[in-house]
Amino acid sequence: MGYYESRRGGFFSNVPVAVKNIILINILVYLLTLLTGNFMYEKFALFYVGSPLFHWWQPITHMFMHGGFFHIFFNMYTLLIFGCALERIWGAKKFLLFYFVTGIGAALLHTGVMALQAEHFLELAESGDMMAADSYWRLMATPTVGASGAIYGVLLGYGMLFPNDVLQLLFPPVALKAKWFVLIFAVIELATGVFGTKDGVAHFAHLGGMLFGLIMILYWKKKNRLYYEG
Repeated sequence: MGYYESRRGGFFSNVPVAVKNIILINILVYLLTLLTGNFMYEKFALFYVGSPLFHWWQPITHMFMHGGFFHIFFNMYTLLIFGCALERIWGAKKFLLFYFVTGIGAALLHTGVMALQAEHFLELAESGDMMAADSYWRLMATPTVGASGAIYGVLLGYGMLFPNDVLQLLFPPVALKAKWFVLIFAVIELATGVFGTKDGVAHFAHLGGMLFGLIMILYWKKKNRLYYEG
């Protein structure tokens, strides 16, 4: 009877409470976005602070929004794989603190980069460059969505707590220790962020999540609190 009851809950019943609820909220918000369209993006995506579309709650709410099925699928799959390991060590409260700090930290770095871009476009526009003026207003109207900043923070956390765990990649089909996996991802994000791409990905938000995750873990290590709940 006990075995039957433990199996009846299914796989999701074994997922720690914080990771489970984050995934469920993301799925709910994604479904609402499919139903309401632009309303959700205009109110809850992250816009630049100088944009008339910006609201104070967006640095938090944008973490629960996604731009498409594969966007949410890969983010939530990564959270499920790596976030569960962290929550089982830290407990729900500490994991949630880490998740939100890295996600909001990602938004802060992304906003800082946008501020530099906005200043550059304005300087060019003041000199008569009409294309720069168009670029500035596109920047003001561009929403940022996704949990990716927090997810990259979770990846960083996993790489630091389980550095020698071997991860089997599907593409390319190689096995890497977690510490090298995280380092390679960080280098890729830095390179694509600095040299620029047109893929619509907020690379500096990913780096922001990793940076704030690194700061938190180093702080906890210094205080000898890395492996304790709370």
